Amino acid sequence: MTSSTPLSLDRARFNMIEQQVRPWEVLDPAVLELLDRVRRDQFVSRAQKALAYVDMELPLGHGADQVMLAPRVQARMVQDLALKATDKVLEIGTGSGYTTALLASLAQRVVSLEIDDAIASAARKNLQQAGITNAEVRVADAAANGFAACAAEGPWDAILVAGSVAEVPAGLLALLTKGGRLIAIVGHEPVMRATVVTRVDDAGFSTQQPWDTIAPRLRNFAEPSRFSF
Repeated sequence: MTSSTPLSLDRARFNMIEQQVRPWEVLDPAVLELLDRVRRDQFVSRAQKALAYVDMELPLGHGADQVMLAPRVQARMVQDLALKATDKVLEIGTGSGYTTALLASLAQRVVSLEIDDAIASAARKNLQQAGITNAEVRVADAAANGFAACAAEGPWDAILVAGSVAEVPAGLLALLTKGGRLIAIVGHEPVMRATVVTRVDDAGFSTQQPWDTIAPRLRNFAEPSRFSF
């Protein structure tokens, strides 16, 4: 029996949940159930199916920044957004569409922005085949023109930034509803931290950085100087 047979993929998915995801403190029953139900192998290329549940990033395009994040990172980010069934969610960086599918399964609606046309097209196909009907993938540079593409349907109850940024842009925080949450991976190698920002009121935000990881940069987000004088 080869590693690409359904039984082997079922075992690989079980091992992913129990050996990768749970040890990363992903313990929300709703998220764990989703990881079992939404088949990650349906969101990768045929050549990558045997790697769908491995603890690694998978390349999606020609650039080093075009990857599908590791399963444990995707799962923890989704869990830490604490989505409700009434939430309207913005995702920046669609990738394969797998995180999009997880978000859409927990929220009312997801709008996902992807800068690469070919990757966006593949993600739409993946989502359609997975039966996800409440997520829309749009081709857009999220950071362009003061986050104009992000603001089009805002404000948002939750925003997931599916990659790393040097800092959380104020322009994105301004698009959160009261009580809205944003999660992004923030910092510079070798130290980056998952950062969860919650809008407390019109002018106030609370920030938590519950775990560390490394992720490729999102394209075209500002890189402020790391040095001060």
